[in-house]
Amino acid sequence: MNPAVFLSLPDLRCSLLLLVTWVFTPVTTEITSLDTENIDDILNNADVALVNFYADWCRFSQMLHPIFEEASNVIKEEYPNENQVVFARVDCDQHSDIAQRYRISKYPTLKLFRNGMMMKREYRGQRSVKALADYIRQQKSDPVQELHDLAEITTLDRSKRSIIGYFEQKDSENYRVFERVANILHDDCAFLSAFGAVSKPERYSGDNIIYKPPGHSAPDMVYLGSMTNFDGTYNWIQDKCVPLVREITFENGEELTEEGLPFLILFHMKEDTESLEIFQNEVARQLISEKGTINFLHADCDKFRHPLLHIQKTPADCPVIAIDSFRHMYVFGDFRDVLIPGKLKQFVFDLHSGKLHREFHHGPDPTDIAPGQQVQDVASSPPESSFQKLAPSEYRYTLLRDRDEL
Repeated sequence: MNPAVFLSLPDLRCSLLLLVTWVFTPVTTEITSLDTENIDDILNNADVALVNFYADWCRFSQMLHPIFEEASNVIKEEYPNENQVVFARVDCDQHSDIAQRYRISKYPTLKLFRNGMMMKREYRGQRSVKALADYIRQQKSDPVQELHDLAEITTLDRSKRSIIGYFEQKDSENYRVFERVANILHDDCAFLSAFGAVSKPERYSGDNIIYKPPGHSAPDMVYLGSMTNFDGTYNWIQDKCVPLVREITFENGEELTEEGLPFLILFHMKEDTESLEIFQNEVARQLISEKGTINFLHADCDKFRHPLLHIQKTPADCPVIAIDSFRHMYVFGDFRDVLIPGKLKQFVFDLHSGKLHREFHHGPDPTDIAPGQQVQDVASSPPESSFQKLAPSEYRYTLLRDRDEL
């Protein structure tokens, strides 16, 4: 029999303190450092990954490090599986090739990845432990609402775009592809699904996916491609969920500005849907080939009074079409002229050619002067860009547009 061991009171207190410390000290997680060797493997195997693109010399990056690490600790307790959620980081000084690959133009930038695919929208919310943790919880929530009765469709918010999938069973490859697409595009569309007996009336030719556009008059559209083909399904749904003409708000203005494309904007009163429909139709008819060179947007005249004031307009003048090149703003004449074939297209071409800028400073180009008419050099200056002010704040990021780091 082993003799009993008695500790002195100081030793006992010390042992109890060590035990309490061991029990209540949270387990800290190491942030995964990404490099060219491991980045694809780690991101491809992660359901959700939040990646911090940083530089050690950037004070905003230094401020974010402890917050990012603590948020990782909080989330790791809720999602302990290593592939459920990954918090990772990239030292952009050490791995400039990765920074270039993901077009990092400011530090620190937080990008979300799903199964290796980078989401279009980066994290731009509050930089606190709670906000980051809540953001990840939101990303982990089910993006698809299950319908238990087809009558629920009649209560849908028809101001939003909706994608509805009808499946024989949830445990199927068709639904797995649908769910994966919903994970990526749920910020752009509402995703709903129905299964088994509930969905049977809509499965007359097998599983199918339909798109319900905004409004009550537009007809539904049916996906005719292979439902097990991710790329085909994703491209079709993305085309329906991300409209050619998007609304600009104060919430998404920074994101749209950072895309770096000039804005062609229709300012209209919120209730004036007729002008918006005309603008959307003419953009689709005249400017579909310019989709990668300019952003087509519409804006609420009441909310964006300040940009209107810049071009000497008020909500009473709406609808108004203008271009913001991020240097200057240019007004498109009379809105009704948008119906003249090629007129809107020429307005955009005049921006690309520099004609809009030249004419503001020097009057009409010589080719636009009637024979015998005297050419006058008119000194003028177009209004400065108003939407450039929505770009990322220099008080939150180290901006790299005028630097040589990348």
